Amino acid sequence: MRKALRVIVSGGGTGGHIFPAISIANALKDILPNCEILFVGALGRMEMERVPAAGYEIVGLPVAGLKRSFSADNLKLPFKLIKSLGMASGIIKRFRPDVAVGVGGYASAPLLLMASVKGVPYVIQEQNSFAGVTNRILGRGAKSVCVAYPSMERFFPEDKIKLTGNPVRKGIERATGEMREQAIKFFNLDGGKKTILILGGSLGAGTLNSCVKSWIEQRVSEDINIIWQCGKFYYRDIKLFNEKNPRDFVRCFEFIKEMELAYAAADLVISRAGAGTISELCIAAKATIFVPSPNVAEDHQRHNAMALVEKGAAIMVPDNEAKDRLMAEALKIINNPQKLTLLEKNIEEMAIGDSAEKIANEVIRICGYNENNLE
Repeated sequence: MRKALRVIVSGGGTGGHIFPAISIANALKDILPNCEILFVGALGRMEMERVPAAGYEIVGLPVAGLKRSFSADNLKLPFKLIKSLGMASGIIKRFRPDVAVGVGGYASAPLLLMASVKGVPYVIQEQNSFAGVTNRILGRGAKSVCVAYPSMERFFPEDKIKLTGNPVRKGIERATGEMREQAIKFFNLDGGKKTILILGGSLGAGTLNSCVKSWIEQRVSEDINIIWQCGKFYYRDIKLFNEKNPRDFVRCFEFIKEMELAYAAADLVISRAGAGTISELCIAAKATIFVPSPNVAEDHQRHNAMALVEKGAAIMVPDNEAKDRLMAEALKIINNPQKLTLLEKNIEEMAIGDSAEKIANEVIRICGYNENNLE
């Protein structure tokens, strides 16, 4: 009988990295209940709260991302990286992992770099359709690269690629009639109206919020419901706006924990194009308008959205056109049942299920575990 598998899961920064990481950890625990898992995240980022809430230990690194506008903080980045590399080395020495898993985000690179130096095998989970420079470099030394899109051989060695999809949160599925009824009751919606779900990500999106605010100001009422996740950074402002512009068809939240119910209630989703959200929308089979963030490194979100648009599985409105086009496009689609049905059908065809389990099994495989020696 082998010793318990020890795994470090590194990455975070946004919900798009954190939720898949927790899903992978949960899948590992389902397969190997005695395995020991340690998370490594970035200090001050949301994983430092969300991971302990999920029942896992996490250690934070001082690593940070480059600010696009001029900032004195950018001058501190080399020192933060050096300190993070030293801390990552110490973490590996103390925890003695059998394997490391990088899910992207600030903390992933220092940990995987030190894993490579210390001979610890690692797996990369590349969420996007267009791989970033860091993952492309780290991919050369990875044992496996788990991807969510086909044709990733242009970024990684073909023999290392595993098409697994992106893990999604528990409960995400194509809604049944019963689940939809539960969702309508949960959000206190008018069941006779269509519903639009607005998702700017866990931190919110200024463009989407501005579009919805402008649209609400122009209308006293509308024959639809709105479920609006405005994000942590914008909630106070949006709350004041809604108090001054009360509309009985609007349900606004800083963050929606019950996302499976939000999807179940929605007839149409307006969303940024983060990889994790796209995977959830594919599983949930939701007609979607994507407004890719222009502020993401290497234009990942536009590439992600286009992977669906090219297959007729979604609509895309560029961020700089959203003010003039977005809500009009949404109303046009939501009032076209044939278009909604076609978008739902096409996006569901792109879904890859059981992704967390597939990645967990790949992690176990590269460590030499099998059904005869699992603990």
